[in-house]
Amino acid sequence: MGNREKPHVRVSSTPLASAVKWALAAATLVGSSTAVAQTTEPSPAPAATPPAEEATTLDTVSVLGSRGQPRTVSSSAVPIDIISAEEFRNQGATDALDQLRVLVPSFNVSTIPIDDAASLIRPANLRGLPPDNTLVLVNGKRFHRSAVITFLGHGLSDGSQGPDLSVFPSLALEQVEVLRDGAAAQYGSDAIAGVVNFGLKKISEGGAFEAFAGQYYEGDGFTTQYSAQIGLPLTERGYATLTAEWRQADDTSRSVQRNDAAAAIAAGYPGVPVPAQIWGSPKVDDDLKFVANLGITGDSVDIYLFGNYAQREVDGGFYFRDPTARSGVYSNDGGETLLIGDTTGAGGCPTIALRDAGGNLIPYSTVSTAVAALPANCFTFLSTLPGGFTPRFGGSLEDISVVGGAKGTWGSAWHWDVSATYGRNDIDFVIYNTVNASLGAAQPAGLRFSPGGNTQTEKGVNFDVGRDIETSFTAEALRLSAGAEWREESFEVKAGDDASTGIGPLTEQGFALGSNGFNGFSPRTAGEWDRRNWAVYLDLEAQFTEQLLLAAAVRHEDFDDFGSTTNGKLTARFDVSDTFALRGAYNTGFRAPTPGQANISQISTAFNGSVLEDIATLPPTNPIAILKGARALTPEESKNLSLGMVWNSGDWLVTLDGYRIEVEDRIALSTSFALTPEERDALVASGNPEAASLSSVTYFGNAFDTTTTGVDLVTSVETDHFGGTTTYSLAANWNKTEVDRYDPNFINEARVYKIEESLPKTKGYFSINHKREVFHANLRLGYYGSWYEDHLDSGAISIDDGGLPIYEDSKVIVDAEVGWTFPSGLYVNVGAQNLFDETPDDNPWGASVAGAAYPVHSPYGFNGGFYYARVGWKF
Repeated sequence: MGNREKPHVRVSSTPLASAVKWALAAATLVGSSTAVAQTTEPSPAPAATPPAEEATTLDTVSVLGSRGQPRTVSSSAVPIDIISAEEFRNQGATDALDQLRVLVPSFNVSTIPIDDAASLIRPANLRGLPPDNTLVLVNGKRFHRSAVITFLGHGLSDGSQGPDLSVFPSLALEQVEVLRDGAAAQYGSDAIAGVVNFGLKKISEGGAFEAFAGQYYEGDGFTTQYSAQIGLPLTERGYATLTAEWRQADDTSRSVQRNDAAAAIAAGYPGVPVPAQIWGSPKVDDDLKFVANLGITGDSVDIYLFGNYAQREVDGGFYFRDPTARSGVYSNDGGETLLIGDTTGAGGCPTIALRDAGGNLIPYSTVSTAVAALPANCFTFLSTLPGGFTPRFGGSLEDISVVGGAKGTWGSAWHWDVSATYGRNDIDFVIYNTVNASLGAAQPAGLRFSPGGNTQTEKGVNFDVGRDIETSFTAEALRLSAGAEWREESFEVKAGDDASTGIGPLTEQGFALGSNGFNGFSPRTAGEWDRRNWAVYLDLEAQFTEQLLLAAAVRHEDFDDFGSTTNGKLTARFDVSDTFALRGAYNTGFRAPTPGQANISQISTAFNGSVLEDIATLPPTNPIAILKGARALTPEESKNLSLGMVWNSGDWLVTLDGYRIEVEDRIALSTSFALTPEERDALVASGNPEAASLSSVTYFGNAFDTTTTGVDLVTSVETDHFGGTTTYSLAANWNKTEVDRYDPNFINEARVYKIEESLPKTKGYFSINHKREVFHANLRLGYYGSWYEDHLDSGAISIDDGGLPIYEDSKVIVDAEVGWTFPSGLYVNVGAQNLFDETPDDNPWGASVAGAAYPVHSPYGFNGGFYYARVGWKF
């Protein structure tokens, strides 16, 4: 346990938070004890379920894992989690990422503060693999990836470009299905770790309205959310289900004062922020989500149309710029002397010392007197920003998708499905409270910059056919499925404004150019890149005997930029008895490099050891990247083997599955390569003027192989304990990734260690869900095994030199909720996520480097307990 008395900026738990904590515990116990006293009475009939939550076959059936008939969790030949809408929503998290994190043990996501665009769209990891190794579907159709490339992803996710899962309002979901098995032969690129399918509700009448409010025990992060849903008839045989959600969340701070900021304050520097740097969840404004799901059922043809629109504003913290040391702004010799620019070329600018011979800061009163005496042509930021500054970084995000199609039957044998999809994710970045140092005093109004943005657009057309074929050698008809698909994917980089990209007159005197912290995309590196591909595929599935199921799939896919790939999958299930079955699968897979990874150029600021550096990410085709070893990107290739068992006694359901995933030529962002003065000069001379202030470069490449092994255990039992229906569930995952081969010129040993150790090897939860009459109570105990964090994701700290690794011990996080659903449709839920306010251990180097009170990539977050209330009406 961490030292909770450490004087960081985390206010003490409020009386209301304490009251909620103990009231929830008491309510759960009282509800259970009352139920025990009633066990001798007949169980009352359950309250009628409102139309919006009526049980359907989707509660137990998944469309994943087979292009033949849908299957339940217990009858599937591959491991699938089916999460009902009720289970998905009955918790304090309002973001789909966090909702999945506590329900699927092999799914990990952390808060990700101060990690450039990753703070806006957080990367998530299934089975310890990067976000873009998981394919996302909506109603069984491919969902587009986001426009954010994760430049800073804590080692594991560096360079990934995954989808944005936070754009779906949870009220719109009927269920969420997670296929924990490779499926590239069935669904195409990205499905190496597995597939997540969001199934949308289909209602033609009724609806719901809901209000949600909550905040962290520490009194910050106040969140409000309003959701509404309506079901309308679309002709006599159709439905139109419309769902909207609006959310706003305040930011949080779990920070301590940085030592350098404290030293500046002690030396008399005015205006130094306290704390100088904010580590916490970013502020989210106007988070609007809308989903429409429409369909009409005909005699032989069904028509469907669904899509989403989402937008939000995100505003988060960034690294503090020390007024006595920040290179390119205040000093270029490590803080010994002040950086002073000659604005006219008249000369006469003196040297002003910032530290004495012993390395101690000279009092500000002495330094400011010298600054005030500077000639008019001599400029220093100490005269305008004497306390340093902390940029704020964020962006405006917009996401839209539309899927339309028709499906039906030909005669009595063939069934078909044709669809077209369009998806776009757009982000415009903003950074303010910062400077373009090379411009000197000529800064934009409000010190606000628009660095440009990214847009990811995807289009596709899909045609599936299938039929059952009677044979003499199978117990049931042979199920044949085939199809063809065409897709186009484009990635656009939008140029920033002049201030964010400007190369000012002080550049040649050592002042950093571009918006400090996140340089604008220059017009020269802006552009749009696209790629097209087509695929054909075939699936066969047969119940050869009453006990043996065999299936095979093959997919050939051709890309116009790097060629073709063919992948296959074999699946088997053997029912030993009516209650026990064995299952297994072997498949090959791939992930194509994205146009963004192959073409983007970006300059951002990151910690390298204990100092901030401007680092450029270059396309692997850039001459400087090639000089540092870059090569054209090729696809990742995978081999996935899984073996498991299923035991279904009627009351108990137990699944146990082991897996081994080998991935070759993984695509990731390289370590940073230092630029020599000659290389910088060559970059500038070849038409790259922004290179004048660069310290190092990175690029995307295929440079290492990994093997991931693991075991998933999922079990549940439904009982009539405590006078109602009580369901006990246990889910656990053990996962280990090993780097088999890596190029030491591409990634270093510290990066390898982060890939292998940054996630808990063991994660799981045990939950109790009790329902009786109008009352329900949920208790969930989440377990997170030990994990490792490198110092500020720097990649520069060696694990062998006594550096600054942080090992976190295991932790148990308790979530609790109680609620009442009345026959009128009114419902009230109150609960707490992280009931006992657990946080990671205090960061022992927080004050000495960057002011983080806790390890910032904690898999269960670092904000502590969160209490909430949800009130709604279903009609």
